[in-house]
Amino acid sequence: MRSGAKVAIVGGVFLVAATGVGFGAYSVVSGEAGDTDPTTLSAPEKSGPPSADEIARTSKDFLAAWARGDADAAADLTDNAADARPALAAYHEMAHIGEVKLTAGTAAGAKVPFTADATVTYKGRSKPFSYESELTVVRGKTSGKALVDWKSAVLHPGIKPGEVLRTGEASAPPIKAVDRDGTELTKEKYPSLGPVLDALREKYGKQAGGKPGVELAIESGSDNGAAPRTLVTLTKGKPGRLPTTLDADVQAAAETAVKKYSEASVAAVKPSTGEILAVANNRVDGYNAAVMGEQAPGSTMKIVTAAMLLEKGLVGADRKAECPKTVLYQGVSFHNLKMFEIPDGTFTTSFARSCNTSFIKLIDDTKDDAALPKTAREVFGLGLDWQTGIVTKDGSVPEATGGEAAAQYIGQGTVQMNALNMASVTATAKAGTFKQPVIVPQSLDGREIATAARSLSPSVHSQLAGMMRQTAAWGTGAKAMASVGGDKGAKTGSAEVGGQGKPNSWFTGFSDDVAAAASVESGGHGGDAAGPLVAAVLRAG
Repeated sequence: MRSGAKVAIVGGVFLVAATGVGFGAYSVVSGEAGDTDPTTLSAPEKSGPPSADEIARTSKDFLAAWARGDADAAADLTDNAADARPALAAYHEMAHIGEVKLTAGTAAGAKVPFTADATVTYKGRSKPFSYESELTVVRGKTSGKALVDWKSAVLHPGIKPGEVLRTGEASAPPIKAVDRDGTELTKEKYPSLGPVLDALREKYGKQAGGKPGVELAIESGSDNGAAPRTLVTLTKGKPGRLPTTLDADVQAAAETAVKKYSEASVAAVKPSTGEILAVANNRVDGYNAAVMGEQAPGSTMKIVTAAMLLEKGLVGADRKAECPKTVLYQGVSFHNLKMFEIPDGTFTTSFARSCNTSFIKLIDDTKDDAALPKTAREVFGLGLDWQTGIVTKDGSVPEATGGEAAAQYIGQGTVQMNALNMASVTATAKAGTFKQPVIVPQSLDGREIATAARSLSPSVHSQLAGMMRQTAAWGTGAKAMASVGGDKGAKTGSAEVGGQGKPNSWFTGFSDDVAAAASVESGGHGGDAAGPLVAAVLRAG
């Protein structure tokens, strides 16, 4: 405790008044009555989970030390004092939280929920700051004592490892982001756009002509490009107007669609221009997986594989294509869903019904292990360092050999994509030429936009788009696309994930000049979960 602080203990409530500069009043309310006296604690057990009594006392002591601003004492009650100490100290010194009341709730096993009612004060301005969090009490591995399992989220549930709370002048002015027609886009109306608007504000706030205010925000502790996330605004800044390529109607449809499934993401682009029309997520962790995710896309990747095989003349949309139940490639066996086969079909049939073996049988005929990565990069623009206006991951198809290369042909193995990547792939298949996705006009900052080495030839473009149309008409995408009008095409995908009961569901499709893609973790077949999400977005476009 800092010099000059006086402590009063009344009915289990700790009140701390301090005379030190910048140190406010703290209190903690425990769910347990009576004073806490460390000398009355029984000797800790040496092994096994903490008892209910240990959980109650440890959490109470930790919250009391934190509440009175004693970072050292609070940190010593955790299982990682080295990390906890500076974080607890910064809670006051960097975040300027001058007073806080911590109220413990009823423990659920080793987890203890609590509420924080605080006040943020900076240069004469104060604002209340309330939130809920939780802590977990564990057995110390070496000490045998009951300790708080230290995580950054104990301080605030929104803090991720490596992040800090800071109060001061905002790093960027606020923005008034508007869609392509001038409609304002806000986090309140479009919650999924929160990370996007934060990123746009950080990058373009000054260019938009605004003036920064004063706020409490969660900031990255390193220079990783992550945008600060505002928690409390003490002084409002002046927002600058920032145009985006988003479409408010399509975004609204995307927001509604992803709510149907947990861990769902969707993105939409305009094939003729590459303009991003919508980005939405429904995830527990708040991660913007629609543009930052990296997962195997399953059979939606067959769009790229089919383009490569068509370019090499190894297949034709109307030519016969073998589709056996299984196929063996360099010692690795691959099979179709439920072991189906197509005894006498065309390549269009194999594509529309998502036959894995038709694609894998042709690997040796390409005579080039890097054929698929080359097509992904040179035609579909994957891996070209997209400058969309915000930080995004633009897909990865690394060179591979053997069974790993075979897995890539059907969107498994080392292929990594997100919804934006696959929406762009579909946009290229529809337009015939890659247009790098953008979320703000290039004219805003003159950034360099990626261009692909070549377009699809007229013949390949016609066949590829035609196969996608057949998939939407009578193939695996027919049910999901039934409600979608216009010139439409689709491709389904299911990606197996080790240790996961059901595969991830993927779906991508186009309707006129809108292309969209979605993923749902553990969603099963692509047409069942991700398909309706894409259809809803396409209808809105």
